[in-house]
Amino acid sequence: MRPMPRAPAPSPSVLPEAYTPAVRRSLLRADPTLAPLFKTVGPFRMERSPLHSPFEALAHSIVYQQLHGRAAATIFGRVCERVGKGRAFTPEKLLALPDATLREAGLSANKLLAMQDLARKTVDGTVPSLARVRRMSDADLIEHLTRVRGIGQWTVEMLLIFRLGRPDILPVDDYGVRKGFMVIQGLKDMPKPKALLAYGERWRPYRTVVSWYLWRAADLPVGTFAPPPGD
Repeated sequence: MRPMPRAPAPSPSVLPEAYTPAVRRSLLRADPTLAPLFKTVGPFRMERSPLHSPFEALAHSIVYQQLHGRAAATIFGRVCERVGKGRAFTPEKLLALPDATLREAGLSANKLLAMQDLARKTVDGTVPSLARVRRMSDADLIEHLTRVRGIGQWTVEMLLIFRLGRPDILPVDDYGVRKGFMVIQGLKDMPKPKALLAYGERWRPYRTVVSWYLWRAADLPVGTFAPPPGD
């Protein structure tokens, strides 16, 4: 008799609600060096923003790239005044506007091209609908959304964490995550992304939780934590 196929493990529910005492214990068993970090930082307080539209969320990300928060908010507000607010912020309305109108809002030439590409790829289905986004795996979302001009893996990872609450995201190219790891491990240099990715395998399936704590650790001075035994 052929063995019955194993059922896939159920996907963890979304964060922050999914961070339970059992999850904390599981992470500490997998990596006891996290204990001082958890104790120093305190409770897990990740805040998730609602995702009403993949198009709006990604447009927001494009505008905010390489800008201070206040300046980006001003520009995005001007874009919304021209395109529409809330449900009226649609790819069709953005594509109907002259380039000069969007440039007047403060968009650079590169960001304008990225926004227009995002709008076209939303219309043609490359950027999935909200219903599909909620069903798609992390890897599939990264593969689909990075087809858009100006959208890299880091941008999609931020959407996965802070909009969708996906529990197993480790953005190894993020400066804050790498610096936080350097702080808690007592390293002299920032870890290479490949090395951090390999080490982070022990944090599955809750790498997002550890990423959030590493961001908090990045604000602490090097030397806050004693190096792990054997270093």
